[in-house]
Amino acid sequence: MQQEKLTNIYTVSRLARHARLLLEGDMGAVWLTGEISNLAMPASGHWYFSLKDNQSQLRCAMFKGNNRSVSVRPKDGDQVLIFGKVTLYEPRGDFQLVAQTMAPAGEGLLKQQFEALKQALAAEGLFAAERKRPLPAHPARIGIISSPTGAAVHDILTVLARRAPQLEVILYPSSVQGESAVPQLIHALAEANRRNETDLLLLARGGGSLEDLWSFNDERLVRAIAASRLPVVSAVGHEVDVSLSDLVADLRAPTPSAAAELVSADSSVQRRQWQQQGQRLEQAMQRWLADRHNQLGQLQQRLQRQHPSQRLQQQSQQLDQLHLRLERAISRRLEQAQQRAGQAALRLAHQHPGQRLVHSKDRLHTLEQRLHGALNIRLNHFEHKLALAGSRLHAMSPLATLSRGYSITLHNNKVLTHTGQIKENDVISTRLANGEVVSRVISTR
Repeated sequence: MQQEKLTNIYTVSRLARHARLLLEGDMGAVWLTGEISNLAMPASGHWYFSLKDNQSQLRCAMFKGNNRSVSVRPKDGDQVLIFGKVTLYEPRGDFQLVAQTMAPAGEGLLKQQFEALKQALAAEGLFAAERKRPLPAHPARIGIISSPTGAAVHDILTVLARRAPQLEVILYPSSVQGESAVPQLIHALAEANRRNETDLLLLARGGGSLEDLWSFNDERLVRAIAASRLPVVSAVGHEVDVSLSDLVADLRAPTPSAAAELVSADSSVQRRQWQQQGQRLEQAMQRWLADRHNQLGQLQQRLQRQHPSQRLQQQSQQLDQLHLRLERAISRRLEQAQQRAGQAALRLAHQHPGQRLVHSKDRLHTLEQRLHGALNIRLNHFEHKLALAGSRLHAMSPLATLSRGYSITLHNNKVLTHTGQIKENDVISTRLANGEVVSRVISTR
């Protein structure tokens, strides 16, 4: 039994590797939103940061192969939406996320909500080609659901006046943007179906941002379009704008003008069949591509777990950490060198010639005493010379200078020679012949 326990002992590196494989296998890639903090962008081009909310934070890394596609350079405090892989940085045993995409939180959340709702409704079959109805070959009257003051209605009426002036048009007015848009659009759809006075309906709006067109991605409106007894043509935004209303409608037109051309065109049955078959083929291709995309994602996850780039990324991250540690060590060495230079300056100040002059005077006094005892006989001979030398020495003494009315001003035990050494409110001391005066600086001139 004890031998079996010994065989199950892990090394630290083996445990870290096993934990990384478990995280990557079970969690895989996730969407994550939060606030960026501690952002570092070393010379390697990789980004390292923490993603936090009001309770927790998570270390993240985004390597330069992925961060090149980020449209807006992030900074500390930014709210972002990140898609990435949960993993473990083995050298330190740190739980982290390797980011693959990054977008501002507002726009990114809308796109995520769009994709989530799109998949849910597609799973219900709301976008299936089988439930889409063919448009009437020769409609006599069409209904337009849009803002009566918008450019979309003007474009549609202009095309219809040119292509089919005999075609009757009924406008069901509705707001197409803002909080009131969805209820009004649903009401207009219901009213058009209740009155049952048109052969088909055009749901139209001009172009705009994702937020501007967001009403046409509302689940309530999508289900109302799916429940409509009248065929619906969706013409929302520009050709590049795709809304959930476009997907659920019986036909999607790239623009409001194109919708007017489609419903007024004298198309044959064969052309309608081609359109329907083309839609079925497109949706079948989309489903096939989605299946292949899922398979590719699974294969990529398996490849990433076994690919040497995983270890290269960790080694690159470790290199960046060592680089940052080296920069901090150099900064500390510079600070220590500055401190040693300051200490050397203090020692140099202690060895100033003024100190040595005091010691020299003491030594001279000692020598004078010794000389007086040893050469007392010759004292009279040199008395005149000694008096003259004493008077000269006295003339050079700082105390003699002070006795003549001069003074020495000090600040922090340093002699002041110019006004640049002090500032207002500094405390200075003035040495006189018989004492010292302490004062505070009011101004300098």
